[in-house]
Formats: sequence, C-alpha cells, structure tokens
Amino acid sequence: MPRSMEWLRSFIVPGGNFFGIEWNVWKAVGWCGNAVFFSRFLVQWYATEKRRQVVVPAAFWWLSLTGALLLFAYALFYRRDSVFIFAYAFTWIPYVRNLVIHRRHAHAHTMCAGCGVICPPPAKFCMECGTRLRTVEGCGAAP
Repeated sequence: MPRSMEWLRSFIVPGGNFFGIEWNVWKAVGWCGNAVFFSRFLVQWYATEKRRQVVVPAAFWWLSLTGALLLFAYALFYRRDSVFIFAYAFTWIPYVRNLVIHRRHAHAHTMCAGCGVICPPPAKFCMECGTRLRTVEGCGAAP
C-alpha cells in the first residue's frame, strides 16, 4: 500500500478493528438493529413526500418492530445491560398494536358493487357513483 494511503488504513482498520470496533456476531446484530430502526424514518419520509401529507405506512411499524427486537436481543444476550434491556423490553407493544389496527382498517374497506371503487370504512355510500354500500360482514369487502 502506498505510504500516502497508510493514514486511511490506520483510520479505518486501527489495530485490525474496523473503525476501531472489535466485531463479533452480536455487534453485527446490534448494528443491523440500528440500521433497520433508522431506515423506518426514511420509509415514513418517502411515504409522506409521495402523498404530500403525513403518512405512517405499515412498513414503518414492521421496521420499528424488527429493529427493536434486534436491539433487544443485542442488549439482552450480549451487553447484559439492564438500562439497555429495559429501554427495548416493551417498545414492541405499540408497534404490534399499530400493525393490528392497520390490518383491521385495511380489511374494513368496502368495494362498491356499482362501480368497483374501494371506499373507506366510515362510508355508507360510494364516493364515486353514490350507490349504498353493503354493511353485512364479509359482503363487498375489498381483497
């Protein structure tokens, strides 16, 4: 390696550690948890920009759940730090609850028998053609 690049190698891999970090499987799990947890903000930002209104897609909650579980496993099995463990021990509860609410809401939409438009849950009439929507459980529900 040329001498001019030696400083870069000593910065990135000092003492044989990548960026000065001693790596193992649990460190990789912890960093993956951080990466997944961070990516949820990118997903939410993209969805909001695309629709031009604040949107929290189901992917945000899945990434939150996955990232929190990875960080919890890292804290519990590798760090064994009670503060870190407690920080992620219960975060999964609202994530799971929001996924349940999202699923129920998605299944509550109704397809208009007259024109085929999918209408949101509180609607009693089709917003496109005005046809009365069926309210019988399982009838007209969107796939």
